Amino acid sequence: MSSADTSMQLIWLRSDLRLHDNTALSAAAARGPCVAVYLLSPQQWLEHDDAACKVDFWLRNLTDLSRSLGELNIPLLIRTAARWDQAPQVLVELCQQLQIDAVHVNEEYGVNETHRDAQVAEALSAKDVGFYSYLDQLLFKPGSVLTRTGTYFQVFSQFRKVCYERLHHSLPARVPTPAPQPLLNIKSDKVPAHVEGFETPGEHLRSFWAAGEAEARRRLDTFVDAQIDYYKSERDFPAKPGTSQLSAYLAAGVISPRQCLHAALQSNQGEFESGKVGAVTWINELLWREFYKHILVGYPRVSRHRAFRPETEALAWRDAPEELLAWQQARTGLPIIDAAMRQLLETGWMHNRLRMVVAMFLTKNLLIDWREGERFFMRHLIDGDLAANNGGWQWSSSTGTDSAPYFRIFNPLSQSEKFDSEGVFIKQWVPELHGLNKKEVHNPANLGGLFGVADYPSPIVNLSTSRQRALAAFKNLPSRQDAGSRHE
Repeated sequence: MSSADTSMQLIWLRSDLRLHDNTALSAAAARGPCVAVYLLSPQQWLEHDDAACKVDFWLRNLTDLSRSLGELNIPLLIRTAARWDQAPQVLVELCQQLQIDAVHVNEEYGVNETHRDAQVAEALSAKDVGFYSYLDQLLFKPGSVLTRTGTYFQVFSQFRKVCYERLHHSLPARVPTPAPQPLLNIKSDKVPAHVEGFETPGEHLRSFWAAGEAEARRRLDTFVDAQIDYYKSERDFPAKPGTSQLSAYLAAGVISPRQCLHAALQSNQGEFESGKVGAVTWINELLWREFYKHILVGYPRVSRHRAFRPETEALAWRDAPEELLAWQQARTGLPIIDAAMRQLLETGWMHNRLRMVVAMFLTKNLLIDWREGERFFMRHLIDGDLAANNGGWQWSSSTGTDSAPYFRIFNPLSQSEKFDSEGVFIKQWVPELHGLNKKEVHNPANLGGLFGVADYPSPIVNLSTSRQRALAAFKNLPSRQDAGSRHE
């Protein structure tokens, strides 16, 4: 065995909190004895609006992962770099202390993440420590799925077509799990139960989002075995268990997109364009996740709180703090909106159809800047992910890629009647309306404050006149060409 084979490797864990199918971990372990490190960065997390329930989820998954790594004799160390600009110094010191030969990471995307990794690589290089980064949280490397003119796709359907061609050609393979290594003379650190600045969520939320790879795998298997066939027909109905509930695990990297893709393909005889429509639709959703991450890299302005479509920066958003607060506190007087917002506040998650409904209500009916909604979601979502959250908000507000045309404005009442026709979801989250029948429950305002809903507010906005106001605001925008000079 050469000395290179026995040199010490460091795997720096970030949003890849799993043992199985972890590219950087597998590569590091293949090169020599391995130590893992996780950096607590509370100041950075606050600046990124990371939700307390999400930070708690990270810590709980780290605790589970620490046990799994321990079984392979891989110690997990915990260090603090309050902000990411401290990461280079913290990692250089650790590498010198442990005589590390190379650091291995799975790529992360976004302006701050990219900058952090470049700074760390430079600082390590100055000390003759290698820095290796790997494609892991995506199926395709950003920059590898491009238009014929070599630019990033702006339209999902075109992006998906190229992804399909690539998948036909070669499927991304899962990587091997490391074997146990000889015992090192390094003790694992205890994972903290909480981090200052992020309060611990209630037991109800924690029990719903149980930590660990085994739980993520159980959810995936259950979904693929029992639910994926009905995914297309049931995913839009919030009262039904029609979705995989895997988004939090994907965002924290407790499960990989490759594991998800392979499980879906297995349920559909290896097909992703034909066969079971449910499996095809779900694979499509994995590609939407992919698309928004590629957008983050190809159009860095969306990481900087800028609209994807520059001409929409001129929109005359309203400053309406009381209406914003009513939306945030689930007291808009529109039951489907309030039910969705209460689901978010209590569980750290919101059904995807409802994310679009509440986002359109905020940005169109209330004409409040999408960034207010994006920030509020990030501060409460356990699956908060910059690319997906930004992509969804900009789609709904007609400022983004492939966005809904500005004149497409969901009516919360018709959405409610269509997707929660019996009022089951509404009554679950807005129990003060339980006495209303399935016709009345969507719009109690029609009852004129009758007995039984006296404690439920009147709608804070007229849907019809507010729709006209939004249409007028969008019509007054400069054309895309006029705004082109502001493109980055």
